[in-house]
Amino acid sequence: MKKANLPTKVCTVCQRRFTWRKKWEKVWDEVKYCSERCKRNKGGRT
Repeated sequence: MKKANLPTKVCTVCQRRFTWRKKWEKVWDEVKYCSERCKRNKGGRT
């Protein structure tokens, strides 16, 4: 699969688009955050 054809989502914290990664292959439906930093800061958004 080419990078241009990879699925994307929007991070629920920072609202940035992020692209599918191999490590998320089995849990892509549950992925909500683009990074560990956003995951840690999910409640403290200003």
